[in-house]
Amino acid sequence: MHTTVVGILRGGPSREHEISLKSGASILKSLPDDRFQVRDIYIDREGVWHERGKPTDPGRVLPSMDVALVIVHGAYGQDGEVQKILDTYGVPYTGPDPFHAFYASHKVMAKEQAKKAGVLVPRYLFAQNAEEADTITREAVRLFAQPVVVKPVDSGSSVGVSMVSGYQTVLNTILAIFEDGARGVMVEERIKGTEATVGVVEGLRGEALYALPPVEIVPAEGHDFFSYEAKYSGKSEEIVPGRFSRDTTEELMEAARTMHKALGQRHYSRSDFIVSKKGVYFLELNTAAAVGMTDGSLMPKSLAAIGVKLPEFASHLVDLALNK
Repeated sequence: MHTTVVGILRGGPSREHEISLKSGASILKSLPDDRFQVRDIYIDREGVWHERGKPTDPGRVLPSMDVALVIVHGAYGQDGEVQKILDTYGVPYTGPDPFHAFYASHKVMAKEQAKKAGVLVPRYLFAQNAEEADTITREAVRLFAQPVVVKPVDSGSSVGVSMVSGYQTVLNTILAIFEDGARGVMVEERIKGTEATVGVVEGLRGEALYALPPVEIVPAEGHDFFSYEAKYSGKSEEIVPGRFSRDTTEELMEAARTMHKALGQRHYSRSDFIVSKKGVYFLELNTAAAVGMTDGSLMPKSLAAIGVKLPEFASHLVDLALNK
């Protein structure tokens, strides 16, 4: 009987490199070795592929693989670049095609799609380059209550996200993000409320799109929101299932399913929201490649809440990727 050869792609040239390595390691040890022959493909910070500690190239490793699980967080994994390479060699993989990977990871495009789908989004302004920073800053200070949320348009794990007040600070924050290489900067009104995240998985328990229980996020003391530092400090409180009313829980789950479909995702995704007095606001969607799989990550906690262990989930992902 043929053992399915599964490549786990992890690492990559983004600031989320270390988290990606940990997520990939969780999946590596979760896949049952009686069903799968697992190969650990490490992509370094320069984008060079490695197998068994030696540099290689995709043309050498991909032709012998049956399927790839893309666990490359941040740039390269979330923006469709890895997916283009996998498509070139005809290797099935988890997550969306290159176009929908890029589309969903671009926060402005994602928010515009959410509006079309009838999901609430915070008001925002968008600077495409540093030359627009001054105009956008003046507009943001005039239009939005302070503080405002400033974020790169194209990174995950809350990398580079700040909550700041006042013209000079907002301007400096925008310019610093551009200097860091961002393709655009978004300035968003702050919605006060409770942060929540909802994972969805295709084909789980016989449902076309199974919404996992919403996770309620209580940022660590001293953090106004679920920042990169709050996320990985281990001090934030993540409550599964969240302490939301039945109606709000349903609304969150439906919004996550809606965004998965509206952004053309495949297999699984996780959407972030703010639950405010005015309703449920969509913040962003994490494509399959962006979803953390470490022991402390939100998706594994949601899965555990419904009795799904990581080995079962990892096997399910392989089956999904092979069937589509």
